[in-house]
Amino acid sequence: MKFAGRILSICGKRLLVAGCDGGQLPPLFCDVVDSRMKPVGRIVDLFGNIASPYATIVCQNDCRVLEGEKLYVKERVKTCRKSRN
Repeated sequence: MKFAGRILSICGKRLLVAGCDGGQLPPLFCDVVDSRMKPVGRIVDLFGNIASPYATIVCQNDCRVLEGEKLYVKERVKTCRKSRN
C-alpha cells in the first residue's frame, strides 16, 4: 500500500481534504482506502505548495472517516493482454 495522505478536514458529507507528502505524491483519479482496506473515495484534485501539497477526495457515499486518519492508494491490478499474433 502506498501512503496517500492524512485527513485534515471533512467538508460537508462527501468531500475530504488530506495533507500529502511532497515526495510521494499520489496520482490523480486513483481510488483511496483507509487502514482497514475499506474504500473511501477518489482523489480529484491536488493543490497547494510543492513541499506540502493537499489532495481533494470525493467519497463514494457519506464519509465514514475521522480527521487525522491515514489514507492509502488502492493498488490497481494490471491485466496482461494477449497479442493478436
